[in-house]
Amino acid sequence: MLLAVLSSLLLLSGATYAGVNSASTKPDIQFQISPASQSVARGQTAIYTVTVTSTGGFAGVVGLSVRGLPSGSTSSLTPPTLTLTTSSTRATLTSVLSVTTTSSTPVGPHTLKVTGTSGKVSGSITAGLTVNYSLSGALSMTATPASVTLAPGETAAFTIQLVRTNLTGSVTLSVTSGLPPGATWTFAPNLTTGNTSTLQVTTPETTKDDNYTLVLGASGKDIEGDTKSASASVKFDLNTKGKNFTISGNLSGLLAPGRTLPLQLSLTNPNKKSISVTNLSVTLQGVTRTSFAISHSQPCTLGDYAVIQYSGPYPLVLPGSSTATLSALGVASGQRPQIQLINKAGPSAANNQDGCKGATLSLSYSGSARGN
Repeated sequence: MLLAVLSSLLLLSGATYAGVNSASTKPDIQFQISPASQSVARGQTAIYTVTVTSTGGFAGVVGLSVRGLPSGSTSSLTPPTLTLTTSSTRATLTSVLSVTTTSSTPVGPHTLKVTGTSGKVSGSITAGLTVNYSLSGALSMTATPASVTLAPGETAAFTIQLVRTNLTGSVTLSVTSGLPPGATWTFAPNLTTGNTSTLQVTTPETTKDDNYTLVLGASGKDIEGDTKSASASVKFDLNTKGKNFTISGNLSGLLAPGRTLPLQLSLTNPNKKSISVTNLSVTLQGVTRTSFAISHSQPCTLGDYAVIQYSGPYPLVLPGSSTATLSALGVASGQRPQIQLINKAGPSAANNQDGCKGATLSLSYSGSARGN
């Protein structure tokens, strides 16, 4: 019986000792990071998720910092501080670490160290970052339609499409050769960070009938600073035997910043025989502001608007002595020419585009037609 009593006392003593150890755990913070390592090309950004967990009932503000960044790179922690508040023994919060490299960041493996500090309590964790040479940039371009026929003095319109690879900056567009004598060209936009532009070519009425091949060029720099170029060609057929016809149009609604509306064009064929219409083009001629906008010095210019040219099928066959809208000729709304009020909204009064409210746009239309 005495031995049994002593065994019970020893077990009781062991249980009490374990409870004392648990209560004496100190407040602390622990770290995790995901992913543990990643690889990016120069100019790209690596994203990590940093997780901070309190232990032992820790509560407080933890300030985060990162060390070990390779030269030519920058970092940010969002948020840079975490406030852990808990009535239990554990609490967890996260911060996003972004490391942005540049073309000068050294290639190779690097070790990042994220540290969190709150008074005398601190913790840290490391993550791997491998920086690679960036892929070479590339640029290509296409132009549609491939060929247009029009009379001297008219305007031809082509849609330019760019395909970029590791090339996000501005691209300059030009007509490098093949223009008829006295012809002029414009790209809208010319210096673009997008992938689409419109080329308009206008010839003098005195230009002789002939076939021309226009060579178009595009040029821009990739993230390594190397110049990349592309080219495309289109056919340009001047023919004074084109048939006369008229074009009229209107917008189906009111424009607002960032809004694009299709134009409903109507084509009228005064000839007794049917005609085939191609090369429809829309040009912004002017903007007339309301009297209120003028009296309050609220600006609105052609630079506030953009034209998306016709992208539907050709030719459009119009019966003799008839008038038809693009819709009636089977052209979908998204293929019709469109007008956009570019969203330039900003904090200053000069940027809020109030001057464009109720403004009247002056548009001109052109196209080519041949008898059937």
